[in-house]
Amino acid sequence: MGAGRRAMGFRVERDVLDEQGLEELARRMDYSEIHLPLNERIKESFRCTVPRLKRTVVGCLPVLYWLPRYSLWDYGMPDLIAGISVGIMHLPQGMAYALLASLPPIFGLYTSLYPALVYFFFGTSRHISIGTFAVLSIMVGSVTERLAPDKDFQVMINGTNFTEVDIASRDSYRVQVAAATSILAGLIQVVLGLVRFGFVGTYLSEPLVRAYTTAAAAHAVLAVIAQLFGVSITRFSGPLSLLYTLWEVGSKLPQTHLPTLVVSSVSVVFLVAAKKINSALSSRLPVPIPVELITIVSATTISFYTQLNGNYTIKVVGEIPSGLAAPRLPDTNLLGQVIGDAFALAIVGYAVTISLGKTFALKHGYKVDSNQELVALGLSNAVGGMFQCYAVCSSMSRSLIQESTGGKTQRNLNDSLYLFKPQMAGIASAVIVLVTVLKLGPLFQELPKAVLAAILFVNLKGMFKQYSDIVTLWRSSKVDLMVWLVTWVATLLLNLDLGLGASIIFAVLTVVFRTQLPRYSVLGHVPGTELYLDMETHREVREVLGITIFHSSATVYFANADLYLEALKEKSGLDISKMIIYKRRQEAKQRRREKRAERRAKRKARTQRQTLKAGEQRAGVYSVEEAGRWKEPGYRDEDQEDSLGDNQPGWCGRENGTVFVMPMTPRTSGDQCSWEYLKGGGDPDSATLGTVSELQDGDTVTLDSSSEDTLSRDLDKISLGSLGKWTWDIHSIILDLSTANFIDTVAIKTMRNIFHDFGEIDVTVYMAGCQTAVVEQLELGGFFSETITKGRLFPTVHDAVLHCLGHQGAATLNVEHSPEIPCSSSRL
Repeated sequence: MGAGRRAMGFRVERDVLDEQGLEELARRMDYSEIHLPLNERIKESFRCTVPRLKRTVVGCLPVLYWLPRYSLWDYGMPDLIAGISVGIMHLPQGMAYALLASLPPIFGLYTSLYPALVYFFFGTSRHISIGTFAVLSIMVGSVTERLAPDKDFQVMINGTNFTEVDIASRDSYRVQVAAATSILAGLIQVVLGLVRFGFVGTYLSEPLVRAYTTAAAAHAVLAVIAQLFGVSITRFSGPLSLLYTLWEVGSKLPQTHLPTLVVSSVSVVFLVAAKKINSALSSRLPVPIPVELITIVSATTISFYTQLNGNYTIKVVGEIPSGLAAPRLPDTNLLGQVIGDAFALAIVGYAVTISLGKTFALKHGYKVDSNQELVALGLSNAVGGMFQCYAVCSSMSRSLIQESTGGKTQRNLNDSLYLFKPQMAGIASAVIVLVTVLKLGPLFQELPKAVLAAILFVNLKGMFKQYSDIVTLWRSSKVDLMVWLVTWVATLLLNLDLGLGASIIFAVLTVVFRTQLPRYSVLGHVPGTELYLDMETHREVREVLGITIFHSSATVYFANADLYLEALKEKSGLDISKMIIYKRRQEAKQRRREKRAERRAKRKARTQRQTLKAGEQRAGVYSVEEAGRWKEPGYRDEDQEDSLGDNQPGWCGRENGTVFVMPMTPRTSGDQCSWEYLKGGGDPDSATLGTVSELQDGDTVTLDSSSEDTLSRDLDKISLGSLGKWTWDIHSIILDLSTANFIDTVAIKTMRNIFHDFGEIDVTVYMAGCQTAVVEQLELGGFFSETITKGRLFPTVHDAVLHCLGHQGAATLNVEHSPEIPCSSSRL
């Protein structure tokens, strides 16, 4: 009740603050120690202290922060369970995704090992799982297929004219291409992270990333569908490669290998059914059932005992070397050929990783450093590339397992585990992969490739569910829907690298268009408060008489400066150009009137002298200009156009509104006389009779000029009213710039023109809500001058309103229109 009463009748009594007052207040409070000069701030930034050094080292190696606080007794078992679960998923996904990259399966296992170990030391996210990912595998596969196609490795079969592909040489070169691309992408990410370019991820909005991964899933399906049907196809790259691949697949379907199709179909059915059961029992199971691992082990066992490769010519994984490969530097000749693909891999990998990391961070209440994540991911790619790995990022499926496994135990701990939860699960999963590479790898040599293709096909189901985003975005945001559709179409038609570039450009253009076409509004006052809201959308606001408060929903810059000016003219109701032209015309008319008045004054003086010399009066009616002057027939003077009536020869007439006078008594030289005057048109018979005080010698009669001034004001009213605004209806305009976070030189010129043009029609312009950066840019741009001072700037709209009302005087305060606006004329 009390709060409502205060909202209705609260009145603010305080000083009106402008920019000059704020500067004076700052000088009195002495902020010199807080706002250091630029050179002092530069010196301070390079000064090395022990606390700063410690923060820098811990920032670069986050493991040094949480490892001393890690309790193996409390956190060891949950992290071990999560690590084993994720490691089990790494095995089938690593080998399967290697097919998308057109690499041997063992290199998928390498990719699941080394990058996870590097991220353990440098990463800041506590839940994501670094390793192979379908989208990046497809992008790497397009590079390897382009630079190492099968036709470049054709060799002659001994003793025949037939050729075959030298698979060993081809795969060896493809591994070099993939490693070089991964190293270069990692270096790009590290450099971007060191220069604090982590904000680039903000340009990859969620609709863009989801549409991109959805389109990439279509590329992945076409890449593995040949394995499902047991046919060999040519991989295409570049624009429209998806259409070419689709045509290739369609033309090869009649050559389907039936045993391979049976194996892949059985695998797909089993995986789908097992995942359904797994999902239904997820709430009752401590860890998910490793469906993919069970499928791989079962398929390998069946293939080994039934000899699927020998009896039915079903393609299998083949030889898997045991042990780890020695590190090696990339072929420098390849770096120039893959730089564009490396940049695309760097951006896409970072976008997927940071979006997933921020999702988990927001859910569990911790912060992910975007720049450090960029460095960590770059080091994972660069170091992994030296060990023959290809590009990596976080995986949604594995990250969900790592986040959920053991989660119930973690939430029951007394202290907050989420404050320190590390990547220990990543270490455990890396150990699982390491054991497989060292000891268990050869056991999977009889694994059919169709089973790996089936695992890929089923895992892509989640990405195809993202088509439901179209319905959601249609209801919530048409702009985001356009971003989604353009990204999807561009990625499908232009391939993954060019599609990403086109998508980012379109997303940035939507931001430009929305800032170029913002919402403009006129604000009104909320009674009893210092709030000013849009008058079109809020009924409770009241207009402040004589003041137009103009608000833009976006900052003013070169792209919308002209639109800002046009909107201001429309919202204020003042057409500056027409009003300035009209004003100048009126000024020219006024100068002509003054010249005519000067000539008439000279003529009056001359006629009065002639009258005094004549010493006699004749009966008749004369105009004031010709008072005391007899009109002789045929007489014409030098100003006949001003003294001669239109239809009355011999009368001294003027245009409409002429004041005529006639002497009441004859006069002689030196005598005074009284006059009668007639108001009306050119006909004195229809005029109104009145009296006027006696004229002294040399007096200038102004009765007609006062009537003319009244007529001029009436004409002014009619003319300005036709332009849409009376000059006295508005005396001030307040530009609310609270939404502007910067202002460029074009906008500064536009603002200067606004101040000047509205000043021409006697309307004063003020600015309100300018941020400190905007004020500094105005100063650097030379905006302020003797006519435009900082006294025109106010920290809030309310201060500007109070100043305008106080500046106009108490007569401006109309209780009916703005009952709650206080007026205080005191200023700092």
